[in-house]
Amino acid sequence: MDEAVDLKQPELYSNRLVSLLEFNRRVLEQAKDPSVPLLERLKFLCILSTNMDEFFEIRLAGIKQKAELGSVQTEPDGRSPQEVLRATGSLAHEIVHEQYRVLNEQLIPALAEQSIRFVRRQQWTARQRAWLREYFENQLLPVLSPLGLDPAHPFPKVLNKSLNFIVSLEGKDAFGRNSGYAIVQAPRALPRVIRLPAEETGGGPHDFVFLSSIIHTFVEDLFPGMTVRGCYQFRVTRNGDLFVDEEEIDDLMRALEGELPQRRYGQAVRLEVAANCPDDMADFLLAEFELGREDLYQVDGPVNLNRLMAVYDMVDRTDLKYPSFTPGLPPALSSGSDLFKVMRERDILLHHPFQSFLPVIDFVRQAAQDPNVLAIKQTLYRTGPDSAIVDNLVQAAQAGKEVTVIVELRARFDEQENISLANRLQEAGAHVVYGVVGYKTHAKLVLVTRREGSRLSNYVHLGTGNYHARTARLYTDYGLLTADRQITEDVRRIFLQLTSLGRFKDLHRLLQAPFTLHESTIARIEREAEHAAAGHGGRIIAKVNSLTEPRTIQALYRASMAGAEVDLIVRGMCVLRPGIPGISENIRVRSIIGRFLEHTRVYYFGNAGSPEVFCASADWMDRNFLRRVETAFPVDDPEARARIVHDLEAYLRDNRQAWLLDRHGQYTRAEPPGDEPPYSAQQALLEELAQDA
Repeated sequence: MDEAVDLKQPELYSNRLVSLLEFNRRVLEQAKDPSVPLLERLKFLCILSTNMDEFFEIRLAGIKQKAELGSVQTEPDGRSPQEVLRATGSLAHEIVHEQYRVLNEQLIPALAEQSIRFVRRQQWTARQRAWLREYFENQLLPVLSPLGLDPAHPFPKVLNKSLNFIVSLEGKDAFGRNSGYAIVQAPRALPRVIRLPAEETGGGPHDFVFLSSIIHTFVEDLFPGMTVRGCYQFRVTRNGDLFVDEEEIDDLMRALEGELPQRRYGQAVRLEVAANCPDDMADFLLAEFELGREDLYQVDGPVNLNRLMAVYDMVDRTDLKYPSFTPGLPPALSSGSDLFKVMRERDILLHHPFQSFLPVIDFVRQAAQDPNVLAIKQTLYRTGPDSAIVDNLVQAAQAGKEVTVIVELRARFDEQENISLANRLQEAGAHVVYGVVGYKTHAKLVLVTRREGSRLSNYVHLGTGNYHARTARLYTDYGLLTADRQITEDVRRIFLQLTSLGRFKDLHRLLQAPFTLHESTIARIEREAEHAAAGHGGRIIAKVNSLTEPRTIQALYRASMAGAEVDLIVRGMCVLRPGIPGISENIRVRSIIGRFLEHTRVYYFGNAGSPEVFCASADWMDRNFLRRVETAFPVDDPEARARIVHDLEAYLRDNRQAWLLDRHGQYTRAEPPGDEPPYSAQQALLEELAQDA
């Protein structure tokens, strides 16, 4: 290994935000893939819209702030904030343009062939128009409030990501004044897609009209006596990050409650307008929101494609969706299993969504109902509404058990829901804490303490994903149920640390951020480099959502230079560049984009024939290693470890949903080599683990 190589040189890194946009381009490719069921393709287009919203609200907004403050701090790839803005702006425009092209030229025609139609204004029949006018008068007109613009009526506050219309008027208003522009705001409660009733309009069973089309058609009814010269939809995206100075506050919950309303009116970062909006009106809006032309996105269709997700839910066409399946159960479990008995005998590894999330819910439920259980402790980051796990924690607290919950109030975009969750738990008698000042609690842990004879026994669940039953059907995650004494003692110490803020020496088995996880990960990478240099075949496989932390990347480069074989399965951002001669030629990077969102975090180290496997809540990012409370837990049970290695090999074999990263930062879709048949890891795991895939 050449120690003289500068592993910090910018040429060795891709830009993280460009890499994130490339991930979204791969999501867009799913919407274009004819092998994906048609309504699922529409769903991927909607997911892309949501992803891009978050990109602008959080990622781009942060870079904009740095650029406006004149920051000269560069990314590892050497780009300044201003250069990153230019690069990401160009790529984002390209992706959005392609997104609407796919909608208009591919998906809408293909859906029409399946009698799922978006009926444009020019296509309305007399019966449809009559029904839509009645709908406008009865359902829309009473809740729409047109706002004329003049010195007494300034430009209104526009909510983040809300649907609005700018209207050009001619003629005099009721007070004899010349009119100009007006703004019409569409309340969020209004559906953005309206189904036309076939029996009343004579159309098909799945004929839909966009809300924007109805408002465009009948907008003159809002301005009697005046002439509407133009009506154009627009939508502004604002900075969605919250700023709470945790060092200067006494009550985190109260501070967040005060900040949340401001998110709706943060600094504007993007303006979307109808493609046919005249330049003068677009420039007027840009000036109002203090944006430049580079922030303008002119779109040929609804300004928020995510609201088309309603069509997926309203159309009952199983032939146009992924086949349904029932998640499986590990052989050791059956309906009504005594989980504590099973866990005393063996560890239980769960792989969602291929295997059911119900054992995790049952673990908390049995703990809540068991008179021998004295205490339950749990971390909650995202749970979703109507959470069975939360219901069981409430039941346990009301029954007098000692219930302690670490609720992370700062889980982005779930802050309000988590505040409500914390209040509900407190009202039930649970002890609720909000984590640690300056560090998000992202670890996924449940600890149950049970009296068994004359001793107390601990049982735990550790996971890579949230305690969220809905996303457990959509995200791939691992969970481990174990009664291992060293692991349960480590979890007990972590909870004590989070509640009492006391310090502990190193844990027995778990790796924890922000203390040991980063250095331990780098040490294990360096150990593989040493094994490779000594001829013992260094081997690393890591599966994470993002890889951006520079020291970890440099350690991986050194391992590659020493001869270690490195396979990285990175769903989203990856700033490492594989395949660079002399530096990363032994590193391969792939991204899996398929039916399920890949969310498992797994670290495999060959260790010269004595492999170590960790599952973790943490990605290989600065924030996870240094600014969050995270855990990585070993999987030592031989059967469970073999299961995870088998899964990793399946992902490395995937030639159907895998994208391969090259040294230039570009992704190419994997193709089956030669006569080898297509192979999808997700489909293979469904067939192996689900009950009736």
